[in-house]
Amino acid sequence: GWDGSLNGEPLPSSDYWFTVEYAEPGDTSGARKQFKSHFTLKR
Repeated sequence: GWDGSLNGEPLPSSDYWFTVEYAEPGDTSGARKQFKSHFTLKR
């Protein structure tokens, strides 16, 4: 799992938003998909 740090430094408690871009396995069209979500880091 993730320890709540970035580059070895702990991140502060806050809300974090992220986007993951990916290609489906076996899809040769070059189409990319996006998954957007968020989480709250509590210390």
